[in-house]
Amino acid sequence: MDRRAFLQNAAKVAVGSSALLALPSRSHAFYADNPTATFISTTETSPWQRKDLRAPGWLWDTLDLQIATESSSPAMEGFGACFNELGWTSLQILSAEDRESILKEMFAPDQGVGTGANFTLCRMPIGANDFSRGWYSYDETPGDFSLDHFSIANDRETLVPFIQNAQKYNPALRVWASPWSPPSWMKKNKHYAEAMQRPGLAPNGLRPDQVGREGEDMFIQEERYFAAYAKYFGKFVDAYKQQGISIGMVMPQNEFNSAQPFPSCTWTPEGLARFVRHLGPAMDERGVKLFFGTLERGNPQLLDRVLADRDSGRWIKGVGLQWAGKNAIRTIHREHPELVLYQSEQECGDGKNDWSYAGYCWDLMRHYLQNGATGYMYWNLSLQTGGESHWGWPQNSLVTVDPGTKHYRFNHEYYLLKHVSHFVQPGARRLDTDGTFENGLAYLNRDRSVAVILRNESDRERPINVSVGERQIAATMQPDSFNTLLIPG
Repeated sequence: MDRRAFLQNAAKVAVGSSALLALPSRSHAFYADNPTATFISTTETSPWQRKDLRAPGWLWDTLDLQIATESSSPAMEGFGACFNELGWTSLQILSAEDRESILKEMFAPDQGVGTGANFTLCRMPIGANDFSRGWYSYDETPGDFSLDHFSIANDRETLVPFIQNAQKYNPALRVWASPWSPPSWMKKNKHYAEAMQRPGLAPNGLRPDQVGREGEDMFIQEERYFAAYAKYFGKFVDAYKQQGISIGMVMPQNEFNSAQPFPSCTWTPEGLARFVRHLGPAMDERGVKLFFGTLERGNPQLLDRVLADRDSGRWIKGVGLQWAGKNAIRTIHREHPELVLYQSEQECGDGKNDWSYAGYCWDLMRHYLQNGATGYMYWNLSLQTGGESHWGWPQNSLVTVDPGTKHYRFNHEYYLLKHVSHFVQPGARRLDTDGTFENGLAYLNRDRSVAVILRNESDRERPINVSVGERQIAATMQPDSFNTLLIPG
C-alpha cells in the first residue's frame, strides 16, 4: 500500500460484532499546539514523565509513523497480572496505607492521565502454584470422589482478601483461573511435583520413580477421576462466588507439557480432551468459559488434537499462551480466528528487575499483541526483595517490597505495562502502522482516542512524526525510552 492510499483508509473501525466506531475527521492538521494531546515518557532513571510535543517540522533524522484509520483486529479484553499467595504476603509487610496505595494505583479505573495502570483482567491459581506459600489443594483426602472435604480455607487467608481488595478499586475486575496440579491423589505418582528439586535447594520429597515426563498423562485416566476433577472445578467456582468473586473463565492445566519440581501435571492433548468432555459441561452450567491451555510450547498441533475431538473441541472458546507458546500464536490466530487468545503469563525474569529485561518484555508484548492476543497478563504483582519462590526460583515483579525497611518500589516492568494498559481501553482495536519507524503499537479506543506506544531503543534522541489520517503530531523520544502518545478523538 502506498503512503497516500494508507492515509486515505476509511475512517471507521468495528467495535463488537456489529457496531462501528469512526475516527473523527479533521480538516486541519493536529499539531503540537493542541493542548489536549498527551505524551508520556519513561527512561531507566525517570519513569512516567509528561513531555512537551515538539514544534512541527522535518529534521534530518526524523522518523515517520503512519497509522491506519480502520482495523479488523479483535477487540482488546484487558491487561493485568496474577494473584499469587506470595504477592499478598509481601504486601502484608507494608503499612495499610502503602498497600492500599499500590492496589489503587493498579486497579482503580482511570481518573486522568497519569493515574493508574487500569488493570481489568487478572489470573489466579486453582490451589497451589509455584508462588504459593507451599503445597496445598482444596481436597487432599485420598479417594474423596464426592469431595466431602473440599475447602478453600487456605485461600481465605491470602487469595480471597487479595482479590477482594483489588475489587474495591475496580468492581468490574474480571478473573480467570487454572490449576498447577490437581489433588495429589488424582495423579499417578501421588505427588504434587513431577521433577526432582534442583541441587542446593530443599528437596520436594519426590522419588525417582515418581518423576513425570512431557507427553505423559500423569492424571489418572479413569472416568470417575475425570468426573471428580470437573466437580472440583465447579466447587471452586461456587466457593469463590460465595466470596463475591466471579470466575469468568478457566483453563484445565498450567503448562501441561512441563514436569516441574513445584506443583505441575503433564497431560497429552488426548488426555486433556477426555477431561474437557467433563469439564466443559460443568463450566457451561455455571456460565464459565473454557480456554485451552496454558500452552507453553510452540506447537499449534497440540491445540488441533484437542479441537479434533468433537465432544471436547466444541467447549474451547480461546487459548492461553506463554513462554515458547509465543511461537505458536501467529499460526493459531491465522487458522482459528474465532478463538480468543490470551498471553497468559509474561516471562518472569530472574528477580533482578533490571532495565534491560524491561526492553525484552516490550518485545514480548509487541509480538503477542501484533499476533492476535487480546488479553495480556503480567506474572507476579508483588514480591519481596530477590523475588524467590517457595521452591527457590527468583523472579521479577511489578512491585518489590523490602522487608527490612518496609518500603516498596514500582519496578521498570510496571511502567512498561502501564504505558500500554493505562491508555489502551477494553474494546480497543489494534491499528496497523507503516513508515520508517517500526517499533511501535497503535490502538483505537472506543472513545475514538488513539493510543500510540513507541519504543526508542537507541542511545540518542529520535524525533518522530506520527500521522493518523489528516492529523499529525511531532514528538521527540528520549534515548532508550518507552513512550505513549494519546491522541484524543
